[in-house]
Amino acid sequence: MSRSAPAIVILGNGSLATARRIQQLYPNALIHGLVDRVEGADRIYSDFGANLRQLYQQDTPIIALCAAGIVIRTLAPVLLEKGVEPPVLAVAEDASAVVPLLGGLGGVNDLAREIAAGLGVAPAITTSGELRFGTCLLNPPSGYALGDLELGKRFVSDLLAGESVRIEGEAPWLAHAQLLESEQARLAIHVGNSEREPSANELLIYPRTVMLKVGREVSAQTLRDALHEAKLAWQSLACVVADDTRMASSGLRDAVNELGVPLRFVSASEPHTAGVWRALGNGLSVSVADVPLDPQQIGRARGRLAVIGLGPGAAELMVPAVKAELARANDVLGYETYVRMAGPFRADQVLHCTDNREEMQRARHAFELAVQGRSVVVVSSGDPGVFAMAAAVLEVLHESTDPQWHSVDLEILPGVSASLATAAQAGAPLGHDFCVMSLSDNLKPWSIIEKRLDLASQADLALAFYNPISRSRPWQLGVALEIVARHRTPHTPVVLGRDIGRPGQTLRVTTLGELTPDQVDMRTMVIVGSSTTCTFARADGREWVYTPRWYGQKP
Repeated sequence: MSRSAPAIVILGNGSLATARRIQQLYPNALIHGLVDRVEGADRIYSDFGANLRQLYQQDTPIIALCAAGIVIRTLAPVLLEKGVEPPVLAVAEDASAVVPLLGGLGGVNDLAREIAAGLGVAPAITTSGELRFGTCLLNPPSGYALGDLELGKRFVSDLLAGESVRIEGEAPWLAHAQLLESEQARLAIHVGNSEREPSANELLIYPRTVMLKVGREVSAQTLRDALHEAKLAWQSLACVVADDTRMASSGLRDAVNELGVPLRFVSASEPHTAGVWRALGNGLSVSVADVPLDPQQIGRARGRLAVIGLGPGAAELMVPAVKAELARANDVLGYETYVRMAGPFRADQVLHCTDNREEMQRARHAFELAVQGRSVVVVSSGDPGVFAMAAAVLEVLHESTDPQWHSVDLEILPGVSASLATAAQAGAPLGHDFCVMSLSDNLKPWSIIEKRLDLASQADLALAFYNPISRSRPWQLGVALEIVARHRTPHTPVVLGRDIGRPGQTLRVTTLGELTPDQVDMRTMVIVGSSTTCTFARADGREWVYTPRWYGQKP
């Protein structure tokens, strides 16, 4: 069956050689290594349990190179009902054992066989049905759906007890299964797309050969009723097709999502009507193919564009939703430095790296890719809404009259901004009201910056400065500090965070009176405290900085 690329999770360098051997079997798989313990991993994590549970909840197949017990205890809090779990395996560090743990209906035993064959060992498969029949009868191949899991378990139990079976319909994947077949058998494996009443004597398997075409707003119940009237099983529905003018319809998306099938869009000129279509009334038509359909070959999906924030740079500070978005992306766009930070990427993902000053062009390109039905990610460092790409993407959309652009599934995913990451390292200098400003005058006049600096300083707000200084702007930070000094004492605490969240990060606490522009560069976040901001000694000899939440008088 089709599945996403697995994650290979290791705890130390001793597992890396085996992980690389497994990665050769699955070139799109990424090796996840524990920070400070693994050198050369594709992804770094700081918490084994949190990383494993996140992968599981994202439906990512997991190959964990550690003891099986560790994996079981780690995933125990998030185990779902059997039938909706991804494959999970434990592999010995020295490649001597491959143990499938979870995901029997997700192909875990097939995965175990593939890995074991690649490592030259025997998989530790314990599933009775697969050992007896050579296949998992409750896990039909891609393009087919199992009718009823609970009845299926009883059915397999009867087969294991020695009963014979007859096969009704086309089931080529069972050609080499070790089944006791008989035309007079009480039990039957029935493969077909007709609606059929479940029975304990039948294992119902539905080929996904049915398409519904909709021409109006519908509910999931309307779609089910239409299939029922056509005497077709809803489990055989491969996809729902709609005109691309309906791409932005949330009602249509909700109805199709409830059925758990893809929604594909076509234009009037596209040859999507191959085969025979039959009108069902209520603006619905149905087409039934002879073999299972591949929805990816029918029309196109609704394009998706996600504008994401990577955070300050450390992998553990990247929010899970952003990691999931990067994993699903077809295309990744951004300033090259930030795109490289977001990697590594699979071989099938396309990178579009541009200069940091080409924001509007990048945003337009993102929409051009998304309207093709692709999943597109625009990368920002920090938070995409803080001096980053979210505003640029929304601006080009605001200016566009192209209905296809406005039909794209657009989402802004937050990240940890540089000011918040720096503040957290220092303590809580932004613990009360604060102002975030960019000192760059590339996109706004310096006179505006001066006015805002003066007013924010008068208001006694803590201040966080982005883009504080550069070679082309060597004088502006000095002027900014002079403005702030009109309203602050020289003893006002100042935090300087350089490359926070990245290798070589530094954090300094100084005062407004001691701060000079030569202590700062473009990669430094400057946080100037308010009149209430305090410092005190830490046990390690450094200082904590915080701005109390009370003002003027303690509660």
